[in-house]
Amino acid sequence: MAIESTMLELGTPAPPFALPEPATGATLSLDDLTGPALVVTFICNHCPYVQHVAAGLAELGRDLIDKGVPMVAISSNDVTTYPQDGPDQMVAEAQRHGWTFPYLYDETQDIARAFSAACTPDTFVFDGDRRLVYRGQLDDSRPKNDLPVTGADVRAAVEAVLAGRPVDPNQRPSIGCGIKWR
Repeated sequence: MAIESTMLELGTPAPPFALPEPATGATLSLDDLTGPALVVTFICNHCPYVQHVAAGLAELGRDLIDKGVPMVAISSNDVTTYPQDGPDQMVAEAQRHGWTFPYLYDETQDIARAFSAACTPDTFVFDGDRRLVYRGQLDDSRPKNDLPVTGADVRAAVEAVLAGRPVDPNQRPSIGCGIKWR
């Protein structure tokens, strides 16, 4: 069943986190992600909505790095019920899709709760002060609607931040698989 984003209040400070990156064994924290903006997206391995945007996420991540904007993905699903979303499988999934951004594991699900993340994908853009300026969909593409995956909504928010302009407050929620809570 598809779930929509909860649409956390704009201006909310980025919740602090320190999470393991299964691919490297390192722990990455909010403070490690420096730049004029920050993109955080909650994803998982098995969700068809994430699979639909996987190549677009890879392209977005590469484009953001070129602009000096860090992007990080976080998987918060319960791996007892969904073992295909576990850390080893996360490494394989990132390699399969060519994701160059860190893909972190939120085993306790505390970080998903702190962000009020509801679905996969669920994307958040923060400005240089790490205040929320955008939350919701990557773009209008969905499985089976034949629209291309462009990341247009997230890209527009990042471009506004980089240009010192306000981000359009008219934002559409993401839709995807609900996060698999314990």
